Amino acid sequence: MLLVVFLCSLIVSLLAASEDQQEIKVNPGQDVSLQCQGLRDASVTLLEWTRPDLKSDGYVFFYRNERPYENYQHESFHGRVELRDPEMKDGDASVVLKNVNMNDTGTYECRIVTNARQEIKHLIDLNVTDSDHTAGDKEGGDSIVVGLAVTMALLLLLLLLLAVCVCRKRKHSSEKKNCTVTN
Repeated sequence: MLLVVFLCSLIVSLLAASEDQQEIKVNPGQDVSLQCQGLRDASVTLLEWTRPDLKSDGYVFFYRNERPYENYQHESFHGRVELRDPEMKDGDASVVLKNVNMNDTGTYECRIVTNARQEIKHLIDLNVTDSDHTAGDKEGGDSIVVGLAVTMALLLLLLLLLAVCVCRKRKHSSEKKNCTVTN
């Protein structure tokens, strides 16, 4: 039973990780939408877009008190990042990064704090490459398919283990009944 609980928690964490991180491939010079979704019925009180791998201070995008603050941005993002929906309807905290270049490759983290005091984080791996193969995979479709396949395989494994445990428990309890009846 402890094994089943462990496997359930492992699968839940893998599911959360696969839904939480997205990969986007884009060519230099293009604009890219970095998607981040908050709660639909809550107002965004703080929005931080960061690049944890940048060594210096500064945000990719910073929003608080119902307005963006460009003076908190890392210098390489000045004038190139804006909210996709300035009203952030339905919790849409996505930003558009304009005129991407090779230096924009990296992991982006979106952090939303709502008026309901909930915190939401989302990661995006942005890969800026000169490859012509990025057009069909711009939104990370291949990685989503792989993530879903892995998730389905893990769920099937969990169901199989659960069935084995139930069968063993039934067999064990029927053996106990047989022992007490014959004595």
